[in-house]
Amino acid sequence: MAIIKVMDELLANKIAAGEVVERCASVVKELVENSIDAGSTEIKVELKDSGTREIKVIDNGKGMDEADAVLAFSRHATSKIDDEDDLYRLQTLGFRGEALASISAVSKIDLKTCAGDIGTHVVINGGKICKVSKGDARKGTVITVSELFYNTPARLKHMKSLYTELANITDYINKLSLSRPDIRFTLKNNDGVLLSTDGSGNVLKVIKSIYGSDVARKMIKIEGENADYEISGYISLPEVHRSSRNNMVTIVNGRVVRNTEINRVVNDAYHSYKPDNRYPITVLAITTDPSVIDVNIHPTKMDVKFSKMDTLLDLVKELIVSSISHRNLIPKVEVAIEKPKYEEITLNLNNDLSFENVNSENFKPEIEDEIVVNDFYSEDETDYDEVKEDEIYEEKSEELMPQMYPVGLVHGTYIICQNEKGMYIIDQHAAKERCNYEKFKEEMGKPNIVSTPLLFPITIELSNNEFIILKENMHILTDMKFLIEPFGINSVIVKEHPAWLPKDFVEDSIRKIIEIVIATEKNFDIEKFNEKVATRMSCKKAIKANTNITLEEMEALINDLRKCKNPFNCPHGRPTTIFYSNYDMEKLFKRSGFDVIK
Repeated sequence: MAIIKVMDELLANKIAAGEVVERCASVVKELVENSIDAGSTEIKVELKDSGTREIKVIDNGKGMDEADAVLAFSRHATSKIDDEDDLYRLQTLGFRGEALASISAVSKIDLKTCAGDIGTHVVINGGKICKVSKGDARKGTVITVSELFYNTPARLKHMKSLYTELANITDYINKLSLSRPDIRFTLKNNDGVLLSTDGSGNVLKVIKSIYGSDVARKMIKIEGENADYEISGYISLPEVHRSSRNNMVTIVNGRVVRNTEINRVVNDAYHSYKPDNRYPITVLAITTDPSVIDVNIHPTKMDVKFSKMDTLLDLVKELIVSSISHRNLIPKVEVAIEKPKYEEITLNLNNDLSFENVNSENFKPEIEDEIVVNDFYSEDETDYDEVKEDEIYEEKSEELMPQMYPVGLVHGTYIICQNEKGMYIIDQHAAKERCNYEKFKEEMGKPNIVSTPLLFPITIELSNNEFIILKENMHILTDMKFLIEPFGINSVIVKEHPAWLPKDFVEDSIRKIIEIVIATEKNFDIEKFNEKVATRMSCKKAIKANTNITLEEMEALINDLRKCKNPFNCPHGRPTTIFYSNYDMEKLFKRSGFDVIK
């Protein structure tokens, strides 16, 4: 008797739902992508209790007739592809034909759709069609998913908190709205609006809707291409960063994807411009021939394979580095003054408009009311279509850091400088660290490094396994002009070292370098090695905090800093300089907006 049999379709759909429908955000993703594929220009997502009770997606797409509306919930039913060749020229977000069948198997669905004059209403419970009838003749589709996982208690039990579910949905809709700024997205939870975009096609407007005006003001537009890829989008100034990589958005042919290699290259491009444990906000839209990528890797379609990954990564890094490496990146301290809030006063034109008839508690004119902050952006009036690049960030200039003149030192740590534009505060330790870092990097990169003999050779003892690793990789140190030899059991003796090692920290630096070689072993990368060594030595040699220096030493430090390729950050990403404009200082002292008696 045969023991192998074809699985029941409903059971197969429940199993498939385990991969396709992981949580509420998965349902929202699949439904909204269907709306996009249907040509919608306006999509509304309405949630009840973060989607755990109900998810409703409303669009104005092309809709479906009755036959398609019923067939759409069958497994592997799709209008996106016809044959195998279509997999290599995909133009839609969906194509597998699994989502609706999987969702309907673990929830209750109410579908109202119309492609012409007659609408269709379909009701499905747990994968079984309960009702098919005529519906409203509204062009588009309204699909409501309720009681998700009601018939799979094990999955329901492991649902996250309402906050977590809502955060995941919001995150995905945010990214989707960045990928399709031409579509008007609205996201609501329990009648509260979480996101609303205008569908104007302006990515910067969407960035403002998600991150706020402060971030939108500090985004840099990038564009570039090579033989295989075109890239456009926005990257944040180095001063804008977050604690997770989640704000690094990658879009490939209109599809939001995850790719750790692209994220790594983006983060590396910001190296030494920001702290290593912080990540920039980026929106990279990558366009390429569909045959160059493969999206058919996982049912969620979030992972993509690239056939020419190296050329893409090189282009990404080149665009980001060129965009931030020649700009004035001194953070500007902006003073925000809150406008006084008044209660609305309704005046009757037939009444006497004298001040006696106006409630004095409601009418409180203040001097600040006349202050106008000249930011390019305002909450309601900004026309992003007219925003130019130089209104978002300061344009490139031949001189990265302006000329400034020191006037004093605060707490033996912060140099106060001035010029005609305003006041600058320089962290002397961070500034000296940057100068040292670039000096060491340059010297370490020279092909013919001069070595210096040690008057008293240094003996370094190692554990047996460390000694074995170092012995196998001794050529690395030899190439760097170290004269180092085995010396007894599990020990080495250093007789010469490169001339660029700081004189006061020779032994300490040698020990650090040997530690790095042992730690990296076969994965040793000379560029990363130089980076680590230069960073450590620059910190050792920098001026310490609470160290008083003379005006001449301040001027010399500022001149050295202005010659650096990146004078704005120390090697660890901390800012070296911050800036107060004359206008912002006047606002702090209430001098702007009116005449001051002198």
